[in-house]
Amino acid sequence: MSSLPSSGRWAIVLGGSSGFGLAAVEKLARHGMHVASLYRETALVERPVREQYTRWAAAAGVKIIPFNINALDSGARLQFLSEFKAAAGDVPCVRLLLHSIARGNLKPLMGIDAASTLSKEDIQLTGYAMSTSMLDWARSLIEERLFLPDARIIGLTSAGAHKYWESYAAVSIAKASLESLATYMAVEMGKYGLRTNLIRAGITATPSLKKIPGSKQLIEMSTSGNPLGRMTTAEDVANVIYLLCSEEAAWINGSVIHVDGGEHCV
Repeated sequence: MSSLPSSGRWAIVLGGSSGFGLAAVEKLARHGMHVASLYRETALVERPVREQYTRWAAAAGVKIIPFNINALDSGARLQFLSEFKAAAGDVPCVRLLLHSIARGNLKPLMGIDAASTLSKEDIQLTGYAMSTSMLDWARSLIEERLFLPDARIIGLTSAGAHKYWESYAAVSIAKASLESLATYMAVEMGKYGLRTNLIRAGITATPSLKKIPGSKQLIEMSTSGNPLGRMTTAEDVANVIYLLCSEEAAWINGSVIHVDGGEHCV
């Protein structure tokens, strides 16, 4: 029997078309939670995603509502909130805000020319996408009184926040910022009953990872060196997202949780 109190409860997933976000949509829906999934995709990429949503929703008897919008645009956020309230009701109903946006610039600090060198603008855009946009979304949901009294906010960080990966500087800066931000959100949004936590996933073969230079070496290192003998999967991470939404996880707040099979130990 599931320990997730999901009847009438919603998850808002930012970045729900691939990787960790997509796996979370399936997991949460399978356990009875309605999902509003935001992403930015072309029509060609979006079609199979919507088809998956339709199958999962029908099988679980829940609603999965797709929103192909730019979650980083304030106007699009207001549009979403209006449409979401029309669909879910203008009442507290959001159990989870999952920030799984993977949008950033992958350039070295010192490139061969200006175009290939990480700029101040690159760092700012990546930082907002992968860190501080989580704050804007949380604030908006609080202002609209959409969070349930014991709602959960979950973001995704990585080991790359604390070590060197080729051309990962902007993302590393964003992830390090996210870890600080989550600490402050855990304290200051605790008075609203919100629990804010981060998951630090192991190396996972997501579409985002494959864009990183040297990703093949990272995958090989993770596969050979993981204490449990395999790589982390998106489903492993979705399982912990689900667990953090349970009643039993109510006292976890302000934590960075390793979901990597012990990869961080070696």
